[in-house]
Amino acid sequence: MLTGLLRATFACVAALTSSTLVCAQTTQTNQNSQTSSYLGTVDGWTGQPAAQTANKSAASAPRHDIFGIWDPGGGGIQAMGAAAMPEDGKPEHKLPYTPAGLAALNLTKPSNGVRSVLPGDTNDPVVTCNPQGLPREDLYELRTTQILQTPASVMVLYEYGKVWRAIWTDGRDFPKDPAPRWFGYSIGKWEDDYTFVVQTCCINDEVWVDRAGRPHSPDLRVEERFHRVDSNTLELTVTINDPAMYTKPWIALNKLPFKLQSTHFDVTEMMCSPAELAEYNKFIGDPASDKDSK
Repeated sequence: MLTGLLRATFACVAALTSSTLVCAQTTQTNQNSQTSSYLGTVDGWTGQPAAQTANKSAASAPRHDIFGIWDPGGGGIQAMGAAAMPEDGKPEHKLPYTPAGLAALNLTKPSNGVRSVLPGDTNDPVVTCNPQGLPREDLYELRTTQILQTPASVMVLYEYGKVWRAIWTDGRDFPKDPAPRWFGYSIGKWEDDYTFVVQTCCINDEVWVDRAGRPHSPDLRVEERFHRVDSNTLELTVTINDPAMYTKPWIALNKLPFKLQSTHFDVTEMMCSPAELAEYNKFIGDPASDKDSK
């Protein structure tokens, strides 16, 4: 039986010339988000819109607390690249590349944005079901996210890819000569009662910064700022700092708001399936990329 990815890709047949084909698994969820903004996610267990299970009060935020199930609505999709700096051709969104950064950018072939290529020509690592890694997990298909807090760490559980990462809060420093990781090595601390700041290093070179194919070097540092506005609202800001690729730090995500969901809210799965990817390429991706077809 054909499931999630293939059903979603068939919905895209009418738009074969569109560069959105490669990530067709997002079609169904994109439609949900377009229907109801913050109410876009549907409880994976009850099938009810998030708003029906959300806590609607907006009391003062608890101190040193970002625990909960958080939904960014449609704002987390970011199909054209990082939301604060999308690759849309506008001069104000042109990043401050170094010569090395520009050369690295020209090696990527994204499936969306102003530099998009046909589905069969992309070299986006996510298309073949590699992990998104960081910071891309924050900058593409950021869906309902669960945050857990322990005495030594903060754990972030993402819907897309059904992956988790640890942010250490026990006072440790970054390891010396660490092996690169898809999601890097993260250390966090409370800047004040309501702002949790995370620094991440050691991200492997397979990871793109975002879907637009922005590059990074081994020197990349990602800063995430989780700011608890009130009991119901969490804002996320992401800053990219990579002197080898960019002449100055740049904000990739600026105060993206999340809404708190009920503790009973069940986060659904959103997985990349190699079997469904093969079916997609057979019926959609490869035919769309056939340069000899008429």
